[in-house]
Amino acid sequence: MKNIVELAKSLPEINVTIKLEDLLTAVNYCVNTVQEKLEINTSKENDKKYVSITECGKILGVDKSTLWRWAKNGYLVPISVGGKRVYSMSDIKKILEGGR
Repeated sequence: MKNIVELAKSLPEINVTIKLEDLLTAVNYCVNTVQEKLEINTSKENDKKYVSITECGKILGVDKSTLWRWAKNGYLVPISVGGKRVYSMSDIKKILEGGR
């Protein structure tokens, strides 16, 4: 039997009916999978980690211009390390958790 991706490729115009509960379960699964892949957890080990502007933008799902504006407004301020701007994972986690 074909998996769902193969089925979608072979029948691109097929309509699928899904219960709202099943859709929400699928969305939650996808969100959890992405979070695990980004390795955003609450361990103290990651709190000492710093990421580049590009990585920060990917984690938060925002553009570099948004990060620049946030820095200007004091919402998420990077630090300079060796002439490069980096962001603290602990600050990023606070934003993801709605704490800023």
